[in-house]
Amino acid sequence: MSVSGKKILIAVSGGIAAYKVHFLVRDFVKQGAEVQVIMTPDAEHFVTKLSLATLSKKPVYSDFYDDNGTWNSHVELALWADVMIVAPCTANTLSKMIHGMCDNLVIATYMSAKCPVFIAPAMDLDMYAHPSTKRNLELAESYSHKIIPAENGELASGLIGQGRMAEPATIFNTVSNYFSDHIIEKSLQGKTVLITAGPTYEALDPVRFIGNHSSGKMGFSLAEEASKRGARVILISGPSSQVLTDKSVELHKVTSAKEMLAKVFEFYDTIDIGIASAAVADYAPKDVAKEKIKKNDENLTIELVKNPDILKTMGEKKTHQFLVGFALETQNEEENAKGKLEKKNLDMIVLNSLRDEGAGFKNDTNKIKIFTKTEKREFDLKSKDDVAKDILNFVESQLLK
Repeated sequence: MSVSGKKILIAVSGGIAAYKVHFLVRDFVKQGAEVQVIMTPDAEHFVTKLSLATLSKKPVYSDFYDDNGTWNSHVELALWADVMIVAPCTANTLSKMIHGMCDNLVIATYMSAKCPVFIAPAMDLDMYAHPSTKRNLELAESYSHKIIPAENGELASGLIGQGRMAEPATIFNTVSNYFSDHIIEKSLQGKTVLITAGPTYEALDPVRFIGNHSSGKMGFSLAEEASKRGARVILISGPSSQVLTDKSVELHKVTSAKEMLAKVFEFYDTIDIGIASAAVADYAPKDVAKEKIKKNDENLTIELVKNPDILKTMGEKKTHQFLVGFALETQNEEENAKGKLEKKNLDMIVLNSLRDEGAGFKNDTNKIKIFTKTEKREFDLKSKDDVAKDILNFVESQLLK
């Protein structure tokens, strides 16, 4: 997707790499973007407002007040932007951003920004490799900022190593690709999507449980992708270490199958699409010990009872919802998946086999087949993020029929 018509806010901090920003501004403007440049006071030691204003065709600001006393509103600047790029981002500016040390226009604008933030660090190699810099970059990523890593090469100090700001073409392409990736973000606008993810844990006693190896990665990837497409997303997850980067996803944590069932039906009547990717335990202990079970005997017998079948119940109570199930199989895969599709009144089912290398629990990849009552589609081994796109693309194709 072109950057034409996009509003690009570029924040320049005080490093020698600031001279490269001229080329970055020029490239965005040539492609039809609207560019606003702001600077830290120290950046004026390296580049001039005049040169950047000439290229951007807009006044450049480095202070809260102009010489004539006009107020430069950091809030208006922040809310105006579709993206904010901090380039170069020095160690000092990075630290201020991450720890909220708001002492100049750039940091105040950054702290008011609601748009995606891209950070292009630039500093000498020892500074870039310093534990504090690494930690600050990790924290920046945890804030959902996009890091454009420094490159290797000759530095201003004369040393050679990693620390050079990424080339303007690299920064431009990263931002342009971001807009391309988000061209589909409104395809589920107005839809509510409920997704179940992860395992369930069924307690044996206060410290032990029956569970499985599901990581929840597939469900979390589906939730993030559905949210990108504009849907309201309700994610109901069993115990999982996965972390959402999209804070608009409504996350509800549960532990057992019964808790997951109850939570699903808090929302079920209001949803348009249900995707049951959780690996729900089929059985639970009939009796849960109130105290830790002691290791007294050579053998321990535990009576199990069937858990409620969440997906089957969703199928039985389906009125208008488009319902997607998952099948993880080890034998007679297609036959079992098709049987599940029919018995549970599903609209489609996603099959993955533990026989396929790289598929199934814990992996970052998956290999799937999708079945409806009339169709079958096979996909190659892909990252779970890309698998999520394939699944939602297929769902959308079915909704259009």
